[in-house]
Amino acid sequence: MKQTRDTRQRRLVLEAVRSRCDHPSADEIYMDVRERDDKISRGTVYRNLNILAESGEILHVKVPAADRYDVRLDRHYHMFCVGCGTVIDAPVSYKESFDAAAERETGFKIERHRTIFEGLCPECRKKEKI
Repeated sequence: MKQTRDTRQRRLVLEAVRSRCDHPSADEIYMDVRERDDKISRGTVYRNLNILAESGEILHVKVPAADRYDVRLDRHYHMFCVGCGTVIDAPVSYKESFDAAAERETGFKIERHRTIFEGLCPECRKKEKI
């Protein structure tokens, strides 16, 4: 991978992701960074999010509607509310046995798997009952 230099903008983006615990979207990160540097462009924020994810400093979480970012780097699952778009960490342990089984069955060298549970969060379920 190409060597990237640490920039002030990249540090701002990383700080913005680290300051949140709600799996923010790129747009949310952009708005947070704009509060600290009103000259930074959306493209600069998006590019730096991609660089930070590729370098393993943050996790890129792919969910329907908008990609999200996570400061938690350990292997874990996510839950996505199809009603409001909320993303949270799932309270289910990562199953390394799934990696081993897939590797045995396919011959692939499995690095990890990602699972997104989709459904309605408690708040959206309450609204649905009204």
